[in-house]
Amino acid sequence: MEIRKQYEEFEETNLSKYAMLSKNSMGREQAEEQCTIRTVFQRDRDRIIHSKSFRRLKHKTQVFIAPEGDHFRTRLTHTLEVAQIGRTLARALKLNEDLIEAMALGHDLGHTPFGHTGEKVLNELHPNGFRHNEQSIRVVDLLEGKEKRIGLNLTYEVKEGILNHSGNRVSETLEGRILKYADRIAYINHDIDDAIRAHIIKQSDLPEDCLEVLGKTHGVRINTMIHDIIETSYNTNSISMSKEIGEKTNKLRDFMFENVYLNKKAKSEENKVEHIIKELYKYYYENNNKIPQAHLSIYENIEANIEDIICDYIAGMTDRYVINVFNNIFIPKRWEIF
Repeated sequence: MEIRKQYEEFEETNLSKYAMLSKNSMGREQAEEQCTIRTVFQRDRDRIIHSKSFRRLKHKTQVFIAPEGDHFRTRLTHTLEVAQIGRTLARALKLNEDLIEAMALGHDLGHTPFGHTGEKVLNELHPNGFRHNEQSIRVVDLLEGKEKRIGLNLTYEVKEGILNHSGNRVSETLEGRILKYADRIAYINHDIDDAIRAHIIKQSDLPEDCLEVLGKTHGVRINTMIHDIIETSYNTNSISMSKEIGEKTNKLRDFMFENVYLNKKAKSEENKVEHIIKELYKYYYENNNKIPQAHLSIYENIEANIEDIICDYIAGMTDRYVINVFNNIFIPKRWEIF
């Protein structure tokens, strides 16, 4: 018997009746022969991990732009923390770990350089707006690819979870709903850790009532939130927090927005970042021929307007690459005599 089929039987026997089974996937837009070893969701996970967009996350901002320190989170380490929390929740609730892992690893592939600041600028510049969750789908459907395949050709369930991980959207699967909680648990707690390390806030600034309920340390708070979701959601067809834990988690998130995400010191370089992205967008809009051919070749057999092409190119850049591109275009080079 094929290993994949053995594992599909394992899922059917051991997972919750509310889990999304691999064999029940709605499939891919482009039909493919099944792998004899991996389930469809395991295959999606591997495609994401081996993509260029995933590798670039290591040089993209999470909160702090160009931090001087080795221990600040990047978009990649955030993604890994979300995957870890998601798998812990999925295993405890007997849901599909491979599905939540694939969703988690792909959920931020469409994020811009310089984090939400970059996203905000592109949202202002593009006539139809720009949202990183939608861009993540564009990455896996179009911008990544191998040989003659357009995109990663992921399953419907993985893409649906990626698309619905932010905002007021609600995923169709419990695994997708876990992703939204895992993302929030990860960023609230690791951003607190980084903000204290950056001297933006002190431990004593955190709301005392939240600490009393959730815990006074990074690890304890994550443990509290995870345990609460498991106890509240176990053997039910929903994913939720209890009223008290949910309220304190939201209060802590509101505190972070007011004191960190919108903090002038934390965002002291934001104007420079906005200037870089705006100038590059304007430059490429006026000089389409300067967009690298390797990027333009993606659209050879696809209808796309210039705004989409420029946004795709800039959004895919890392922090350091976008700075290098800006310097090469706008900063005069020294004249050297040989």
